[in-house]
Amino acid sequence: MYLFGASGHGKVIKEILEAQGVAVEAFIDDNPAISRLGGLPVLHDPKGLSPVIVSVGDNPTRKQIVGRLSCEFGTAIHPSAVVSPSATIGEGTVIMPGAVVNADAVIGRHCIINTGASIDHDCVLGDYCHVAPHASLCGQVRLGEGVFVGVGGALVPCVHVGDWSVVGAGAVVIRDIPASSTVVGVPARTVTKNGEQ
Repeated sequence: MYLFGASGHGKVIKEILEAQGVAVEAFIDDNPAISRLGGLPVLHDPKGLSPVIVSVGDNPTRKQIVGRLSCEFGTAIHPSAVVSPSATIGEGTVIMPGAVVNADAVIGRHCIINTGASIDHDCVLGDYCHVAPHASLCGQVRLGEGVFVGVGGALVPCVHVGDWSVVGAGAVVIRDIPASSTVVGVPARTVTKNGEQ
């Protein structure tokens, strides 16, 4: 396995893969100044390397890197995570220690389900989502592509968050959120919509 992104996030994914018994051959990174990380070499040309996990936490950047690669993608699921056998996990996705993914949840491609996050039954997450540490999605929540849910965020059952929206740390979402919005607070209120203040 190769990890594209020589960063702290990459070191965490390396340890997840090692806990799974999967060997990590090297990191890949565009920065030629980085030559080693976590005891591994850092390569600068991804051509011919496979499988790969893009180990970049920023959703738009992760999508851009995936679009540049022609390879197979792996997944990483920490042994302490609880993943229902009826859940669907997309390629390139990482599920970190202590996370829970419950019955019939669908996790898209290249998502991050971070440490201690909870995804309840029948949730659907689009590609490139990042659910931060200890965030909780109740049943039947839908996240569009590229949604970021901040640390400790909470979404009540059945809400929908539109593509590329941001749920701030600790926010409690009790109603649908349109695409490209940023919400904060308890209950969550919109502070930007479609990139405008």
